Amino acid sequence: MKSTLKISALVVAFAGLALGAKAQTTTSTSSKSAGSNGVIFSVGVDAGLPTGNLSNGYNWNIGGSVQADIPVAQQLFVTVNAGYNSLQGKDNAYGSGLKATNIQLLPVKAGLKFFPANHFYVQGEAGAAFALNKSDVGFDNGTAFIYAPQVGYQFPLGGKSFLDAGVRYEGSTDFTSHNSNSQVNFVALRLAYAFGTK
Repeated sequence: MKSTLKISALVVAFAGLALGAKAQTTTSTSSKSAGSNGVIFSVGVDAGLPTGNLSNGYNWNIGGSVQADIPVAQQLFVTVNAGYNSLQGKDNAYGSGLKATNIQLLPVKAGLKFFPANHFYVQGEAGAAFALNKSDVGFDNGTAFIYAPQVGYQFPLGGKSFLDAGVRYEGSTDFTSHNSNSQVNFVALRLAYAFGTK
């Protein structure tokens, strides 16, 4: 838990330092291109690959998410994200000869999204993941803390619309008390249709 809090603190500190450095400039091109005059909504597909011990029992992750980016300063947004992830179990999970039960998660996160350059962003989020089938997969905790640093790029589609492509690492605390093998960690790609409200 201590290491995840340190990582989350570093992500927030990085975003704060980046904001402080960028505040010294007068260029507003990237904030305009990011649609900072209003809230940006996005709906996306998420796909990923498990990391660490989880990769011994699970092949890949598929899901979806909705997100709102709320402008709070030039080039800086507060993000609110909710979604669904399904980690697909392997047929011979952990060498047992048995198929692992798919893990179904409902992640809810909030964080910061900063544009240091035109259309390019760095994002850090933290929140909670709710295991929708905790008894089926043998978790004793239905909820775990999650954190997700991400980098991405918004490709303009015309008007106020964008294709938002981001790569993130998403990590969790233990879903089973004092068992680091119950952490759900993966690297994921999010492709989303995003549109500004102003």
